Amino acid sequence: MITVIANLKGGSGKSTVAFNLSVWLASKGLPVTAYDLDPQCTLMDVAQVRMEEGRTPPVQVYNDKQSLSDFLSYHPGEVIVDVGAASMDAMKEAISIADRVLIPVPPSQPDVWATQRFLKVIDEAVNGAEPPSLLAFVNRADTHRAVRESDETEEALQMLEGISVLPQRLYQRTIFRRSMSEGLAVFELWRSCKAALEFNEFAYHLYPQLQREREQ
Repeated sequence: MITVIANLKGGSGKSTVAFNLSVWLASKGLPVTAYDLDPQCTLMDVAQVRMEEGRTPPVQVYNDKQSLSDFLSYHPGEVIVDVGAASMDAMKEAISIADRVLIPVPPSQPDVWATQRFLKVIDEAVNGAEPPSLLAFVNRADTHRAVRESDETEEALQMLEGISVLPQRLYQRTIFRRSMSEGLAVFELWRSCKAALEFNEFAYHLYPQLQREREQ
């Protein structure tokens, strides 16, 4: 399955989600390949740190944009693609063959507007063909219950046509930054912390077959 993690707006946490999801899948014994198509190359950088520190399982990350559709379709197992608007051609090409597009949306009105514009980019990418599944979720959500922006953002996303909004949120937690600097997924750094538990729930929702295996 090809999962593209994308949004038009920078700072939405695409690379953090892509890295943690890649490690999570690999830790379940699944073959997984990642592509970093963002010029900032954050996903490649953290994978390099992981390799240098000797972390296992390793995460293989590519960034070759030539013959992208062929390469993405070539890999068996799970393919995770991190791409942003700074590489628009690669984004559209990846979306055109994706099985699903995962859209992280921070809790703000500008991010909702960016998601609306992103839907037009997806339409252009598929060019009349059947679009991939579009899954949006609130990323870097507020941790204080009195703050309403996360709820308001989720409600606004639910009004957008063609998008399924995941009930799971990933919250703004400092441990995500620390884990990335060490080449670790958040659940590797501290398995029982809130961020790890939240990410596991999020990932199992994306891969329900693994949840079923877990319960057997």
